[in-house]
Amino acid sequence: MYNSDTPLRAELPTSRQLVRSTVLAAIAAVVLLVAIVLPAEYGIDPTGIGKVLRMTEMGTVKKQLAAEAASDATATAPNATAPAAQSAAAGEIKPPVKVVAPTAQWRDETPFTLAAGQGLEIKLVMVQGAKAQYAWTVDGGEVNFDTHGDGPGKSISYEKGRGVSTKEGVLEAAFTGNHGWYWRNRGKGDVKVILRTRGEYTEIKK
Repeated sequence: MYNSDTPLRAELPTSRQLVRSTVLAAIAAVVLLVAIVLPAEYGIDPTGIGKVLRMTEMGTVKKQLAAEAASDATATAPNATAPAAQSAAAGEIKPPVKVVAPTAQWRDETPFTLAAGQGLEIKLVMVQGAKAQYAWTVDGGEVNFDTHGDGPGKSISYEKGRGVSTKEGVLEAAFTGNHGWYWRNRGKGDVKVILRTRGEYTEIKK
C-alpha cells in the first residue's frame, strides 16, 4: 500500500538550519518573557512595553492581591506575627502619621463604590519629601487598606489595616513616584468610599 514518498536527503534541514531555528525560538521566548510575562504576572517591566500595553498594572494588582491573601492567612494563624514585627523584619520605612484638622479645606474629593470583594487603587504623583493631607471614610461598611508607594526600582509600605471605616493623616513621599492607597471590600454588600486630599502632589491616578 502506498503511504508517502520518503524525503530525499537534500530535502532534510541541515544542522546549521536546526541550530538557527533553535536560537530564533529561544530569542522569541526571551522577548515574550521580558515584554509580556514579567509585567503581567509580577509587575516587572524592564523594557517599558508592559506599561504601554497595560500589562504592568495587571501584574501590580496580582502582587497586591497575593500579598493581601498571604497577610490574611498569617493574621488567622495561631502564631501569627504582629504587623509591626513583620514590618520591622522586612525593613519597611513607616513615617509617622499626623492627624489632619477636621476643618481643612480639601483640594480634591474622589468618591467611588466598591462591590463585595472588589478592590481599587488610587495614587498621588509626588516628589520626594512632598506631603499630602488625606482623609477617607466608608459609608455602608468597612474595608481593608494598604497605604504604599512605588517608583522606578523602589517600593514602600506605609500602613495596612483591616475592617476600617475611616482614616486620616499626612502622607510624606519617601521618594519620587506614586504614593497612595489600595482598598478592598471584604463585606457582603456594596460600600461607598470618599477620599479627600490636599497638598503637594501633581496628579491623582486611579
